[in-house]
Amino acid sequence: MSLSYISKKAIPKGEIVKGHEIREGIFLLIKSNFPNFDADSTISIDELNKYRRLYLTKLVEQEKGELATIDLDVMQAIRDNSILSENIQDEMEAKLTTGQKLADKIASFGGSWTFILSFFFFLLLWIIINIWLLKSKPFDPYPFILLNLILSCLAAIQAPIIMMSQNRQEQKDRQRGEHDYKINLKAELEIKLLSEKIDHLLVHQNKKLLEIQEVQIDYLEDLMKQIKINYVNIKKHE
Repeated sequence: MSLSYISKKAIPKGEIVKGHEIREGIFLLIKSNFPNFDADSTISIDELNKYRRLYLTKLVEQEKGELATIDLDVMQAIRDNSILSENIQDEMEAKLTTGQKLADKIASFGGSWTFILSFFFFLLLWIIINIWLLKSKPFDPYPFILLNLILSCLAAIQAPIIMMSQNRQEQKDRQRGEHDYKINLKAELEIKLLSEKIDHLLVHQNKKLLEIQEVQIDYLEDLMKQIKINYVNIKKHE
């Protein structure tokens, strides 16, 4: 049983990786930590995967320069092999203040057909009362100055509340976008890592197939030699 050059522990059969089987960039990264590591040195697949993750991190750093906080979160998730997917809606709702919740409800009601129809009937009722029902002594005669004042006050109050809600919605969309970016970046890097694993397995499998074929060829050659010997012996007896 081979020993790992890195951990000095025994490596189970089937998990042995030699230095010459490792991609050059990852090989150089291991060599930077272990200068005496060479093509004949062996490590386990788990140790190789650890250096693959570090190698991917360095690749992203080289492509993007200094990593942003969002990219560092992704790199940490890859190192820890953790899951980034989560329901951020509940987390965002839990952080809302009473004023923000009230602003959302007012904005939601103000942009609904219920509000539009209710306000339309309110205006219609106001006009009917002041023109027909209280024709002799209306409390707000035409041109309805009091009604205009109420509408102006309502618009002045409603507009900033709706803007507050819209700003919060933009913040939600931005957080969702960052979350989606994290997941997409992690998926892309994991696919690269999976491709590395598949390449290693294919190389390892091809070597085993070649070895099996060589053994079979040796067996066939021995069998042919034995057949020739038997044939010669039969001819001698004849």
